[in-house]
Amino acid sequence: MYPLHESGRGSRGPLGWPRQDRVRSSYRRARGGDRVSGFVLWLTGLSGAGKSTVAGLVANELEGRGVTVERLDGDIVREHLSKGLGFSKEDRDLNIERIGWVASRVARAGGGVVVSAISPYATARRKARSLAEEHVPFIEVYVATSIEECARRDPKGLYAKAFAGEIPEFTGVSDPYEAPENAEIILTTEGRTPEEAAAIVLDYLVENDLLDPAEVSA
Repeated sequence: MYPLHESGRGSRGPLGWPRQDRVRSSYRRARGGDRVSGFVLWLTGLSGAGKSTVAGLVANELEGRGVTVERLDGDIVREHLSKGLGFSKEDRDLNIERIGWVASRVARAGGGVVVSAISPYATARRKARSLAEEHVPFIEVYVATSIEECARRDPKGLYAKAFAGEIPEFTGVSDPYEAPENAEIILTTEGRTPEEAAAIVLDYLVENDLLDPAEVSA
C-alpha cells in the first residue's frame, strides 16, 4: 500500500486543476526512484456514476499527448471477451478477472490502460490489482456518485425498474456494491463537470510521476 496524501476539497493541483480529497502517493518514491511507464487506471462505481465518461476524457487526453493508451469498458468487454457471462457473483468476478488480466498484460508492455467497469465486489478488484501490481502501478478510482444521482441520470429507466423489483441482480439495488476502502482517488462527479473530474485523475498521474507535466495541456 502506498502512503496516503491528504488535501482539502477545492484545493488546486500544480497545474491549476482541482485536487481530489484523497490520493495515495508516490509511485516513484515507493519504487525506488525509477519512473514507471505502464499503469492500470481502474474506474469503479455504480451504473450511471460517470465512469465511462471520465475514462473517455482521460484516455483522449493521454492519446492526444502521445501516450499509448488502451481503453477497456465493462459493457464492451462483455460483448466480446466475456460474451455469454451472466450477472451472478461468479460471472461478474470472472468478467473482472478477465479485464484485470488483459489490463495487466498491456500495462506490462508499457501502455497506459484505462478501465471503466462497475466491478462491484472488493475481492475481484483486489485480484485485478494483484495481477497489475506484480509489474506496474494500479490506480483505483472510486467514482462515488450517489445512487439517487445515478438514478436521476439514467436515460433508460433501469433504476426505476430495479427499485420496482423488475430487474434482479441490479448493482446497488438488488445486488450489493462494495465501495472501495482504500482507493487511490475518490472522485465525486456531483457538482463537477466531467472535464473537471478527468483533470483530477490526470493531476494524480502527474503528481505520481506516471505522466510528464509537459505532456498535459492546461
